[in-house]
Parts: sequence; structure tokens; C-alpha cells
Amino acid sequence: MLPFFDLSLQINRFPIRSAKAALKKISNYTPAEKEIFIEQQKVAIVDFHIKNNSFYRSLVPVYPINWEALPVLNKKNLQVPLANRFSDGYTIANSYSNKTSGSSGTPFVFAKDKYCHALTWASNFMRFGWHNVDLNSAYQARFYGIPMEFLPNKKERFKDFICNRYRFPIFDLSDVVLEKILNNFKHKKFDYINGYTSAIVLFAKFLRDKNLYLNKICPTLKVCVVTSEMLFKDDKLLLETQFGIPVINEYGASEIDLIAFENAQGEWLVNAETIFVEILDHDNQVLPYGEEGRIVITSLFNKANPFIRYDIGDIGILDKKSTLAKPILKKLIGRTNDMVILPSGKKSPGLTFYYVTKSIIEDNGNVKEFVITQSKIALFEVEYVSETELDVVAIQKIQKAIDRYLEPNLKFIFYRKETLQRTNRGKLKQFTSLL
Repeated sequence: MLPFFDLSLQINRFPIRSAKAALKKISNYTPAEKEIFIEQQKVAIVDFHIKNNSFYRSLVPVYPINWEALPVLNKKNLQVPLANRFSDGYTIANSYSNKTSGSSGTPFVFAKDKYCHALTWASNFMRFGWHNVDLNSAYQARFYGIPMEFLPNKKERFKDFICNRYRFPIFDLSDVVLEKILNNFKHKKFDYINGYTSAIVLFAKFLRDKNLYLNKICPTLKVCVVTSEMLFKDDKLLLETQFGIPVINEYGASEIDLIAFENAQGEWLVNAETIFVEILDHDNQVLPYGEEGRIVITSLFNKANPFIRYDIGDIGILDKKSTLAKPILKKLIGRTNDMVILPSGKKSPGLTFYYVTKSIIEDNGNVKEFVITQSKIALFEVEYVSETELDVVAIQKIQKAIDRYLEPNLKFIFYRKETLQRTNRGKLKQFTSLL
């Protein structure tokens, strides 16, 4: 008898058993065998979509073609009606479909064939299993948003039941709500935490202020997996200290799969079983390992929709010690659409400001969260949640750091808030440019 989670996937015609078997076979390949598999699968998925997908065929006028000459797709390319992007034989009825969160500012509807979606879940099972978490039986404390409309809300609640998880909606993270969350940890035997980084970090700060350690309150906890938002080194240290369990960094995209997942050795391993990741420069040229560029992903199995050389909208670096069979994500820098344009003409990732100001602001002691918005070429607005106003000394330190690391004569305006605005999914966008 299949476990309940596996059984629910099988009932919905997602072949999880065969997907798990296939993934196990791929993951057991020798490095040489895996490299051959990846190269063969790249050719096979392009060939399939050229023959069976008129949308993709229209983008590749000459075939066969060298891999590097294939078009690089982006979210705007894919914002045509889903019906126009389906491969022959695939429809809404016989595929898995969903909508991206729109955190990049460019949401769209996507589809996966059912075997591909089953592989996505098999990938989740395998990677969580690295940390002794069995998704069929482990009880999850889930820090995520949730739809407020009646039917979508009930649908998510039912999925939570199927997946054995208890959801903490994160739209209100006041101390009163955090106290209620803490009370749940006192009475429920959670096995692991999973959710948005900013919300989980805020909960850890709440525990720190109360001098509490979560593994003492909930001793069944094994691991904390953070996703969807940047995890900074000092935040990871805070989580490990206050939770008393390993903190694992996850990087994924709903339209693709888990992209990278930290292993027990602290390596942020890129998924080389179901996807192929490249780092490209502004001219779509492949960069060597160790260099910073755009993250471009190919889904090796999705036959319903073509995700071939798909620019996901993020900037990152693959470690120099990466190989085709074992790529390692060294650093995830941020989104390509979150670039700061400075008066001098210099461009920097928006998170540069976040890095520079974060430690200084948090030295204040009372600041819980903050976000930065570039409203004009030299004007930046900082909204923060704190018990007291930032003092003149803290603001002067921030200004000096900006002058030193970026350039002088940039103006910052600080606004103290009760709460910060999150997306409709509950994410906290740490930097926004209005230019």
C-alpha cells in the first residue's frame, strides 16, 4: 500500500512510483554516465518540441542547430495563451497547470506533463530525504501565504491536510500572532519547518527577544528549510542559534522544479537530474564556472511546455569546482529586474544596498525587518519595523557605508512602519526600483 501522499499523487494520475524509480537510477549514475545522460536528454527534449510544438518551432527557424545558438526564452516570451504553447497531444485536462507567483513582476500560466510533475515531487522527496525528512510522514510547520478567497483557501487547506503540514499564514506577523505560532510549537510534534525566509527570520528574532530556543520547546524538530527569498549569513546563524537545528537553503521555481538544495555537507547542489543550468552573460554567451551571470534553465523532461534555455530572471554564480554531473550554486545574487541605476551610470544589484545597510540597521537592536525602494535616480526610501525610531548615529553610519561601497550624494529617507507590505503570496520584496 502506498503512503497517503504518494497515493494522492497516483490517484491524480501523477506516476510517482515510476518517477521515483527513474530519479533513483539517474542519481546513481557515475559522473561519466550522468554527463552522457544530460547531453542526450538535452538533444531529446529539443527534438521533441521541434517536432511537436509549433510555438517553439516558430522560435527555431533552422534545425538542427548548435545548443548555444538556440533561443533564450524569458517570461515575456511565454506570456502568450497557454493553449498556444501546448505541445501536440497535451491539454489542460491531461497536464498539470499553475501560475507563477509574479515576484519577478511578470507572472504567467505554465503547464507540465504529468510525468514531469511527478519527477518534480520525486525530486522533493529525494532532497528532503538527505536530511531524514520523509514527506509521506513528516509533519511540516509551514510559513507561507494563502489565498483569502473561499474556494482557493479551502483548496490550499485540503492540500495541507494531504501533505501533512500545518500552515501559519504570514500576512500578519505581529507579536500577538507570533506568540500564537510559538504556542503551536509547544503542543504539536513538528518534524521540520519550511517557508519564506523573511517570515521565519522574524519568528527567530521573536524567540531571541524572549531568550527562547525552539528545539527545547519542540524537541521533535529536525531541520528548517527556507525558500523564495534571500538567506543572508547572519540570518542563517540567527536561525541555527534560536532553532537549534540545521538550516537548509532551497532555491526553486514553480514552473521548473527544485533548482538547488543544500546537502548535509553545506553544498548548495544544483539539480542535475531533471534540469540543466547555464550561467549566461548579457550577450547570451555561456560563462565559465565562477563567473556571475544570468541563470538560464532547461527542463529536461517537460513535454507539455517548452522550457528550453529559459532565463528565470535571477543572477547567480556556479562554483569553480562545479562539473556537468555535479554543479554547485555558489551564490544567488538577486533578480535581474532589481538593478540599481546610480547617477554616475553605475549599475548594481539591488541587494547591494540591502547587504550594506542590513548589519548597520540591525546593530540598532530594535529593527525587525526593512525594505528599500529606489524612487528616483538618487533617492532611496527605507521602510522598517522597529520599536523605536532609528537615531541620527545609525543613519549617519548607513550614509557613510553607502558612500564608501557605492557612491556619494545618494539620499535616503527612513520611514518607521508597524508592518511591511508583502505580496499576495506573503513574500517580502527586499528591494524595488520604481525607475
